[in-house]
Amino acid sequence: QVQLVESGGGLVQTGDSLRLSCAASGRTFSSSFMGWFRQAPGQGREFVAAIWWSGGSIYYADSVKGRFTISSTNAKNIVYLQMNSLKPEDTAVYYCAARTRLGWGTPTLNSEYDYWGRGTQVTVSS
Repeated sequence: QVQLVESGGGLVQTGDSLRLSCAASGRTFSSSFMGWFRQAPGQGREFVAAIWWSGGSIYYADSVKGRFTISSTNAKNIVYLQMNSLKPEDTAVYYCAARTRLGWGTPTLNSEYDYWGRGTQVTVSS
């Protein structure tokens, strides 16, 4: 079992920055990659960013590339999402997710993840 708890969301203005954190506990040693997704009201859950533990490969959605940065602690128990130059369209509930199953996976697909946090709200006002 893996437990994920997100924090750091809030209400900000256009152009501001926020840093989200995802604290992982449990069987995190078996996690192959972790990701951030978001879901705006009335929309599906969309990929934001992901990081492979092995090799550190990183992926970003085109909509956040150059503005958001995903990183983690050396202990692999906290994953961050630094969000700069925020826009109203970034408003959503942000979820952290972890993959623990073995084998290759596609980090951009939410079906590839085994555990999810409860999410943290990010609201960007214009």
